[in-house]
Amino acid sequence: MVKQRNEIDEKYQWDLSTIFATDQAWEEEATVLAAAIKDAAHFAGSLLSSPANLLETTEVYLDLSRRLEKVYVYAHMKNDQDTRVAKYQEFQSKAMSLYSLLGETFAFYEPEFMEITEEQYANFLKEVPALEAYAHYFDKLLKTKEHVLSQKEEELLAGAGEIFAAAGETFEILDNADIVFPMVKDDQGQEVQLTHGNYISLVESKNRQVRKEAYQALYGVYEQYQHTYAKTLQTNVKVHNYNAKVRKFSSAREAALSANFIPESVYDSLVEAVNKHLPLLQRYVKLRSKILGIEDLKMYDVYTPLSSTDYKFTYEEALAKSEQALAVLGDDYLSRVKRAFTERWIDVHVNQGKRSGAYSGGSYDTNAFMLLNWQDTLDNLFTLVHETGHSMHSSYTRETQPYVYGDYSIFLAEIASTTNENILTEQLLAEVEDDETRFAILNHFLDGFRGTVFRQTQFAEFEHAIHKADQEGQVLTSEFLNELYADLNEKYYGLSKEDNPEIQYEWARIPHFYYNYYVFQYSTGFAAASALAEKIVHGTQEDKDKYLEYLKAGNSDYPLNVIRKAGVDMEKEDYLHAAFEVFERRLNEFEALVEKLGLA
Repeated sequence: MVKQRNEIDEKYQWDLSTIFATDQAWEEEATVLAAAIKDAAHFAGSLLSSPANLLETTEVYLDLSRRLEKVYVYAHMKNDQDTRVAKYQEFQSKAMSLYSLLGETFAFYEPEFMEITEEQYANFLKEVPALEAYAHYFDKLLKTKEHVLSQKEEELLAGAGEIFAAAGETFEILDNADIVFPMVKDDQGQEVQLTHGNYISLVESKNRQVRKEAYQALYGVYEQYQHTYAKTLQTNVKVHNYNAKVRKFSSAREAALSANFIPESVYDSLVEAVNKHLPLLQRYVKLRSKILGIEDLKMYDVYTPLSSTDYKFTYEEALAKSEQALAVLGDDYLSRVKRAFTERWIDVHVNQGKRSGAYSGGSYDTNAFMLLNWQDTLDNLFTLVHETGHSMHSSYTRETQPYVYGDYSIFLAEIASTTNENILTEQLLAEVEDDETRFAILNHFLDGFRGTVFRQTQFAEFEHAIHKADQEGQVLTSEFLNELYADLNEKYYGLSKEDNPEIQYEWARIPHFYYNYYVFQYSTGFAAASALAEKIVHGTQEDKDKYLEYLKAGNSDYPLNVIRKAGVDMEKEDYLHAAFEVFERRLNEFEALVEKLGLA
């Protein structure tokens, strides 16, 4: 059975006392912060009365945002470590309420700022030079001018923030706290409770019956609750489309991408490039069928490693291997990695009620914490370096940039994490000495590419399709969602939907569909990371220095400019084609090894 949290050694739990020493300290700050936010209401109506007032109001707003981030992070992570605890559900709810309060209080800010003229703006900067520190922040605001509403309208939208977030929060509680999966048999024939945390290891089993049972048990639950999941997802999509409409965007996608100043052509180019290269994915799937000796390959056969090599890592071994691989980025980077590994930034093991998956989090004034649900697999080693990439990005940015630029665009986030994955792949392939282990590493890379570039683009197609469908008046029933998802899955993998009926429910378990056009960035990020890793491992010191500058840049420039300076132009398709060339090259090598080893 999965352990209770109090049964897990403290050294494997993140230390949130570095944020707030006690829950009482959090509650006191939340109370004081609420009063401070309310007190800031007097700034309304006079933002542009003088340059000094613009500076003061901006700094108060940012200071309150900074404090609130810290409050939210503590509540959010306390809740994630055991989503069944009512106290921390309440903490998270209070934090969300504070965000709504902050939004309502400063709803005046953008509408009032948009009244500034070019001449007035130039004079303000001359009269109060300290405003120059916020020049890029102001420039980004001015670029969104046509989508900013009146103060009253902004207040109404801000006040509805909790309501708009309800669908996603309901999904999280349902999926992480309420849903209970049945008992299944593991590789040893022992009865174990199926969880989000152990599902992957079970479906990666060499025993086909174990894979099938876990797969059918999981999707049997999602089939049972499909109508509820459809309702939460539909509501979430309606929120996105509603916000886009009232802000005068043509679509939810345009609205979501505009937040990072990313043209929609970047999204379309990705989908087009991936669809063009689907024969590579299907070629790999057919090869998998031959290696496994399965004529009727099913979706539950897609995840099991093809290698018989027992290439596993304990958590401690994974820490050492990560440090070895990431040393290529230099002593300063490595010292930060060691801090994360030794100072309890990481919540390692599965426990009852813990949020599924993995992420890197934190705020400007906290450590860049990581949540894992550790299993002793090669895949979890890659998850560790992936999340470490996020945390190092956060660490560099927060220590280099002032708070106003102390975060980074979501669009750039997945590049740092997947660059680490590519560096690890290069390291493992460089040190391997036998064909069997090389086979295992190549298998993992091909599966990773499939799971990131192909799979996340499949998700992106689905996400865009359901937003368009809702915008056009289609009701997103479970039947509609099931059919759409089944068709897409068949297009990608070449496996018929009739032979894989359970996969039609997969959309119901994907939390990223609640993140508003996030998933495509996994794919673009992985592709860009391929180019960057090549430069880091095989390039010059200048290439490494440019990469570290990208990690430090935060929001001090527009995302496409930041990554362009690091050496990748994401407005061109070259980086996508280069990524598929790497995939095809390694697929060719993998096929040659299959023949050499007599595996098919």
